[in-house]
Amino acid sequence: MSASVLNVPDTSAEPFVPQIPQTIEQTGLTESFLQQLILKILYYRAEAVGRDLGKHLGLNFSIIESTLEYFKLQHLVVVKRSLGMGNVSSVFALSDHGRVLAMKYLETNTYAGKAPVPLEQYAAAVAAQKRRGNWLSKEKLRKAFSHMSISSKILSMLGPAVNAGKTFLIYGQPGNGKTYLAEALVKIESDPIYIPFAIECQGQIIQMHDPLYHQRLVSDDDGEQSIWMVDKDKEFDGRWFHAKRPFIATGGELALEMLDLAYKKDSKTYDAPFQLKANNGIYLVDDFGRQRCTPSEILNRWIVPMEKSIDYFNFLSGGKLSVPFDTFLVFSTNLRPEQIGDEAFLRRIQYKLFMRSPEEREFLNIFERYCDGLNLPIEPGALNDFLERRYRLPKKMFRRCHPRDIVSHAVDLIHFEGKPYKLTAEVLDEAFESTFVSEAYED
Repeated sequence: MSASVLNVPDTSAEPFVPQIPQTIEQTGLTESFLQQLILKILYYRAEAVGRDLGKHLGLNFSIIESTLEYFKLQHLVVVKRSLGMGNVSSVFALSDHGRVLAMKYLETNTYAGKAPVPLEQYAAAVAAQKRRGNWLSKEKLRKAFSHMSISSKILSMLGPAVNAGKTFLIYGQPGNGKTYLAEALVKIESDPIYIPFAIECQGQIIQMHDPLYHQRLVSDDDGEQSIWMVDKDKEFDGRWFHAKRPFIATGGELALEMLDLAYKKDSKTYDAPFQLKANNGIYLVDDFGRQRCTPSEILNRWIVPMEKSIDYFNFLSGGKLSVPFDTFLVFSTNLRPEQIGDEAFLRRIQYKLFMRSPEEREFLNIFERYCDGLNLPIEPGALNDFLERRYRLPKKMFRRCHPRDIVSHAVDLIHFEGKPYKLTAEVLDEAFESTFVSEAYED
């Protein structure tokens, strides 16, 4: 398919919009493929208005009208009734012969959703929606992390990695906000993108849309449409959906097979792996080193994609395909770097950030900001006395998660015992005791 059909911009300033195809040829699909898909849809729906069929496929009705005419001539469909506006308002249903043919096609796969986008068109779209040059400023990054107490030094270390979209490792002791920091990346102001509902390659269907990870824009919701609506009222190809750039996070549940195409025996289609669904966005591997496979196995799986921006997959039929790899990979771990891999291994992850424990001033700032967020007043002198007894004297390490945990326990205690809504030295002590395991424990 040519780039002109896709409306791929010549410059990064012009946003990508999937152009509405006007002919079967412009969809990039064969007429036979569309015929099979329409018959399967009618098989499942029993009957459908012509315009609804087009909407279900994500295509203009004008593209499928000739196919429906052909079906009528071949006695594959019957018109049950009409509102008198031609095929667009006619109610179509399968004939007995049509049902037999549809059942035959269902043996290949049972997919009956939006018409898929050919892999070539998808690859061009990923390239067109790739973040260009200096898309991220320090001001934009600071705004995204304004809800956190974070130093300028950390922003300066984080910014270049995010701007370049290169692999990034965040490491440090538990409780210092590594995951919180990574998840805040989704707050960076960014332009939305277009993602296809499904991809077609070598006659196989790869389903891309995942409501768990793809946040479709409300303005693109498929509401009820009148049959009087003309096709030119559409803003983009209906085989795509408009969404925020994806942010996908997986943790210890990640297994190596989840990074490959998942064949679904019931539908005889494939589900896209996490990194493919995260294209043009961010993929966070949290708690790196605790997965059901070793860090080296995960990183070795991505060596070629990280270097060439191309990922490779195999179909069960033996066919092979290459897809774009434009995912900002972020790894977060509580382990020491040497526990993950050797120097050569770590060199493949281009950026590293050590999340140190906060100093006392930063710890106090986190504590006070959390209390402010809860409109929880602190008794004068209580917090300083608390830090002296519980942190300074015993030399207990500060962690960024401690203020949240301690204050949450304090609020629970206040509510349970009906105490005044403020932090006192007594409440802080009781909250501390219930938050941490006692060091005085003996067998």
